[in-house]
Amino acid sequence: MTGYPAIEIAGARVLVTGAGRGIGRATAAAFAARGATVALADIDRGAVTDVAAGLGTAHVLDVRSRASWDACVAEVGPIDILVDNAGVMPVGGFLDEPDATGEMTIDVNVWGPIHGMRAVVPGMIERGRGHVVNIASLAGKIAIPGLAVYNASKYAAVGLSAAARLEFADHGVSVSTVLPSAVRTTLTSGIPLGKGLPTVDPEDVAAAVVRTVRTRRAETPVPGYLAALDLGLAVTPERLMRVIRRAVGGERALTRVDPTARADYDARLRRVEGE
Repeated sequence: MTGYPAIEIAGARVLVTGAGRGIGRATAAAFAARGATVALADIDRGAVTDVAAGLGTAHVLDVRSRASWDACVAEVGPIDILVDNAGVMPVGGFLDEPDATGEMTIDVNVWGPIHGMRAVVPGMIERGRGHVVNIASLAGKIAIPGLAVYNASKYAAVGLSAAARLEFADHGVSVSTVLPSAVRTTLTSGIPLGKGLPTVDPEDVAAAVVRTVRTRRAETPVPGYLAALDLGLAVTPERLMRVIRRAVGGERALTRVDPTARADYDARLRRVEGE
């Protein structure tokens, strides 16, 4: 028993942000395959329109804007399950990162789920049930050189989700955080994967998101065997962690990024930054 009112996926109305590609696209497909009514939202109109065909309805949403959220929610109607997936991940040295890039990262990765929950959860509370899934990252638990502001945003998303979960619980609304390791999407393009860094596919994350509707777990790492991560980090001496980081190439996001392979993603970030 979860202690929350049950939500049947078949027939539930699900809103997925960042649904134009990657984890969002896979998550929308996973819910649609189980009979949910899916609303796919993304800042990229062309991408989300193409993806939505056969899966659900397409909606343009800038998660940084509360007004955009309110307009999107009005279009979609009462939402049973909200998946806050939209996210950005610039890479590079902390002191080299332009302020505008850092601000965009916080706006998308932190204010996105803040606005999303404030726009959607009141309706869930009014109906006495609902489920929110915030897609964070294992970078919300582990510091990674070259991803300092991204780290900050995901640590914030983890804390936000934990506190909101406590506030909403008595109203029948659950908040779950999904924490993927490195995912094979354009988000990680140009960054060497593997070599001690667990790597998963968008479909693995989507499956974890769907499972939370049943389990309502507070946190779900992907892959699941990383559930002991908090304890491991707490008891591992910093000197040993440095040795482990060197062994697995822990500075790859700072020193081993292929700018050519990452060019398309970086160009997309610049477009978002300029909007």
